[in-house]
Amino acid sequence: MWKYGPAPALEALVDIHELEDYPSNKLPGFYERLVAWMPSLIEHRCNYDERGGFLRRLQEGTWPAHIMEHVVLELQALAGMTGGFGRAREVSKPGVYKVVVTCWQEQVSRHALYGGRDLVMAAIEDRPFDVARLVEELRDMADDLCLGPSTASIVDAAEDRRIPTIRLNERNLVQLGYGARQRRIWTAETDCTSAIAEGISRDKDLTNRLLRACGVPVPEGRVVESPADAWAAAEDIGVPVVVKPIDANHGRGVCIDLSAREDIETAYSVALEEGSSVMVERFVLGCEHRLLVVGGRMVAALRGDAAWIVGDGRSSVEALIDSQLNSDPLRSGGANAPLFRIWLDSTLRLQLRRQGLGADSVPTEGRRVLVQRNGNLTVDVTDRVHPSICEAAALAARVIGLDIAGIDIVAEDISRPLSSQRAAIVEVNAGPGLEGHLHPASGRPQPVGRAIVDQLFAPDDDGRIPVVGVTGSHGTTTVARLVAQLLHLEGLHVGLACAEGLFLGRRRVKAGDCARFEPAQSLLMNRTLEAAVIENGARMMVTDGLAYDRCEVGIVTRLDPSLTLPEEYIEDAEQMYKVLRTQVDVVLARGVAVLNCADPIVARMAPLCDGDVIFFSADADAAGLDAHRDSGGRAVLLRDHLLVLATGREETVLADLTHVRLADKGHASAEVECLLAAVGAAWALGIAADLIRTGIEAFDPATR
Repeated sequence: MWKYGPAPALEALVDIHELEDYPSNKLPGFYERLVAWMPSLIEHRCNYDERGGFLRRLQEGTWPAHIMEHVVLELQALAGMTGGFGRAREVSKPGVYKVVVTCWQEQVSRHALYGGRDLVMAAIEDRPFDVARLVEELRDMADDLCLGPSTASIVDAAEDRRIPTIRLNERNLVQLGYGARQRRIWTAETDCTSAIAEGISRDKDLTNRLLRACGVPVPEGRVVESPADAWAAAEDIGVPVVVKPIDANHGRGVCIDLSAREDIETAYSVALEEGSSVMVERFVLGCEHRLLVVGGRMVAALRGDAAWIVGDGRSSVEALIDSQLNSDPLRSGGANAPLFRIWLDSTLRLQLRRQGLGADSVPTEGRRVLVQRNGNLTVDVTDRVHPSICEAAALAARVIGLDIAGIDIVAEDISRPLSSQRAAIVEVNAGPGLEGHLHPASGRPQPVGRAIVDQLFAPDDDGRIPVVGVTGSHGTTTVARLVAQLLHLEGLHVGLACAEGLFLGRRRVKAGDCARFEPAQSLLMNRTLEAAVIENGARMMVTDGLAYDRCEVGIVTRLDPSLTLPEEYIEDAEQMYKVLRTQVDVVLARGVAVLNCADPIVARMAPLCDGDVIFFSADADAAGLDAHRDSGGRAVLLRDHLLVLATGREETVLADLTHVRLADKGHASAEVECLLAAVGAAWALGIAADLIRTGIEAFDPATR
C-alpha cells in the first residue's frame, strides 16, 4: 500500500499475457456477461466523463487490466466504500500493467483486487461467478476491519477540514493532526474524555445523585439488594417503576412501567443478569429521547418509539418479531444500522408474559403486541427540542464531566420544558453511538462528526505541525540534517527521519537508514514533536509513498538523469521526474516548494506547487531565475562567495561562505547546493535571518 497523492492506494503489477491481443471488443459475449453481473458499472464515467463512459470503452475495446481497475473499484463501492480513483498504465514490458485503486482498508482492498481479477477472467472465459457472494464477503470484511460509522463520521469531517488522520490500531483509535498538534478519538470519545467521568456515567445511582444535587430533574430511585427490596423500593417511590441494572447499557436488562410485585421481583433477576447491581426508580411517562451534547452544546436529538408487532392469526410471536422487526434494514446488524436486532432475552420474555404471551404464542389477527419500549431511537427531532431542555442536557454533561455525552430524557413532548410535564433525565452516557444521528429512519441526518471536530479544533486550526520533506538524487540527508538543526535553534522540538537514523531533538534514537515510511510516520505520531523533517528517497516514494498527506515545505535538490529503478519500471529521467514531483504536489497552499533552479528538470516542477516557490542556485545567472525574480519570486543565490536572499530584485546578504564549514566551497559543489536548499527551507519557515546565519556557520557536515 502506498500513496498516489493524499489518498492511500493499492498498486498491483498485472501481467495479462496473451490477452494483450484481445481487447474487450474481441471477446465474444464478454460485454454482456460483465454488465449483467455488475450493472452498476454504468455509473463509471472513465475518460469520456459521462455516465456510461466506461461501458462505451468496453464496447469500443479496452484491455483486461483497465477493466479490472474499474471492477475492483466497483466491488469496493458495493461493499460500502464508495468513491476513490483508479489507474491502469502499461509499463515497458508488453502485457504488464500497473493497476492502482484507492485503498480504504488494505485487507479489504486486497480481497477486492484478487476477486476482481477472478471475476474478469470468469467473464472472459464464460465461466459462472458468484458476484453476490464476493460482495457479501467484502461487506463482512469491511464491517470487521474498517472504521465504525461513528468514528468514520468524525474522520470524514476532519478530512473535510484538511486535518490529517492516522489510524492507530485495528479498532477505532484515530489520531487527528500531527505531532504536538494532534488530538485522538476512539469512537465518540476523545483525549479529553475523563476516565473518572466515564466511570461516573456507568454508575446510574451515582449519576442520579450528582444530577439531583445540581438541580437537574431526575426520577426518584435507589439501589436495591434483593427482589423483596425492589418491591419495597417500588412501594416507597410509588408504582409504576423502572427496574434496571446499575451499570449496563443499550437498554439491556431494563424493564419499565412495572406495577405488580411479581413483575418487579422478576425484573430484579433480569436486571441482575446484565449488571453488578440493580436500581429501582420512578417510571416517567413519555417517549425516550437521546440528546447528543458536544462541548457543552446540544447538537442532535433523536426520539425513540416503542416497537410493536401485529398478529396475523398464524405466526408465532418469535416469527413475527423476525418478519416485522428484525427484517428492518435499521436492524440489519451492519455497521450503519442504528438499531440492534431484537432477541428473545429475559427482558422480552417478561414483557410478553405481562401481556399473557410467550415466544410460541400466536397472537390473533390484528392484535398489537408491545415488544420493546426503549432502545428504538430513530426519529430526528433536533429542531424541536425546547431551549430549556438543551440547557438541562448540557448541564447534565457538565455535572458528570463529559465533553461528549448522550443524555437520555423521557418526555411526552420534547418541545415543552421538562418542568411542565414531570419529564426527567434518566441516563448520561459516555461514548454515545452516533449512528442514529447519521442515519435516522425519519428526519434529516445531523452533522455530528463535524460538531466533534469543531469542538477539538479551532476554526483556523488544521492540526498540523511544520513538516519538511526532502527528496532528490543528491545531498538529501545533509539538507535534512541542516534544516532540522535550524528548526532546533528556532526553539522547536524537532524529529528527523533520514538515512543516518531517527532523531528526536539532537538525540539519535535509532541508527541505520530511517528514510522510510514507518520511522517517518512515527514522528508524526509523536505527541511531543513540534516539527518534523523527513528525507524521502525515490525508491521509498515508489514502494511505500509519503508518510504524510501534505507538508509545509517540499525540497527537491537535483535529479540525476541516470537515476532509475528498473525493477519498479522507472526507467528514464521523465519517469523519475514523475516520482520526485510528488514532493511538490503535496505542498500546502500556504507552504513553499524549494527547488534547484540550476537543474532544469527540477525547475520544471515549479508550476505544480499549490503554494509559493523559492528557487536556489549556486549560479546567480541560472536559466529561469530572472523570470522568477521579475515576477516577485524569492531565491537563495551564491554571488562572489556571498550567500544572498533575493525577493524580486531586492537582495540581502545573509552570510559569507568563508565562515561556513564546508569541505568544498566552490560554486559547483554539492555541499553548497545543500546549504542553499536548507537556507531556502528555513526562510520559507519564517526563521529569522540572524538565526539562519548562526545555524549554518555552526553546522558541521562531518558530525554524525
